[in-house]
Amino acid sequence: MKLIKSALFTAALLFTGSAINAQQATSFTQYHDNQVPFNTAYSLLDKAGAVNLNSRKQWTGIEGAPYTFQVNGSLPIETINGAAGLSLTYDKFNIEKLTEVSAFFAKAVQLSDQNYFAASFNAGFRNYIASYSEVDPNDVSFRDDIRETVGTVGLGLMLYSPEKYYIGASLPRLSIRSLGTASAEENRNYSNTYYFSGAYLFKLNEDVKLKPATMVAYSRSFDTQADISATVYLKDKFGFGLNYKTTEEIAGILSITLNNNVKIGYSYQTGLGNDNIGRISNGSHEISIGFRFGKTLLPKLL
Repeated sequence: MKLIKSALFTAALLFTGSAINAQQATSFTQYHDNQVPFNTAYSLLDKAGAVNLNSRKQWTGIEGAPYTFQVNGSLPIETINGAAGLSLTYDKFNIEKLTEVSAFFAKAVQLSDQNYFAASFNAGFRNYIASYSEVDPNDVSFRDDIRETVGTVGLGLMLYSPEKYYIGASLPRLSIRSLGTASAEENRNYSNTYYFSGAYLFKLNEDVKLKPATMVAYSRSFDTQADISATVYLKDKFGFGLNYKTTEEIAGILSITLNNNVKIGYSYQTGLGNDNIGRISNGSHEISIGFRFGKTLLPKLL
């Protein structure tokens, strides 16, 4: 039965060629609210301590579809205008699993009253497992699992104003050696990826704000991908928006902020193109929860 399910899933990927492209870069529909997995310099935008969780189930209804869980936390170091934290990511795609753990440090330099330039450094490891024994343990072709671990380092740069905008560029994980040599996608899931991001917060009136945002992922292993989103905030508490990804996927986003220290978000994403596997699934669901703590908690919309 496991062999049949795996074969059906592989056939679906071959039939919908753009599905593989959709999985080549780790991404979240709600990237505009938590950039730490992609650029750890973003942790400096908030003077409060923070813990953020994100759970994403992609292409629900299809056996072996991707699942990602991400959690990160940071603490401000006010005396040096810095921040430090940890980040953990778990990815599962059919029989492949990737776990990543890294620690980071970020430091900002004030350029003017409202503008800062920040740089960050992170280091950790990535562990990759291809569980072929889950397909059919009685078949010698699927007897041996693949296990690989590599060290990683990363860099991030960001120009920002805490209440207006951010512009960033990063290479969050530079593997010291190749990872995913057993991958059916020819290492595409785990290649070095550059991220470029930006957002701006427009104040339309006292109760309404608009935040357009974008993030572009580039790697030599896959076509450049871009996310474009726009979110409207009411009274700094309720948010609703739309997201479009150039892999022909569109999403709706809702969020609510409670007492400036808890933010809950949900998004639903579906495919648009005829060759997009998201179009024949039950869509992708994503839930995010953010906790902030500190002496003074001002509203945070960027």
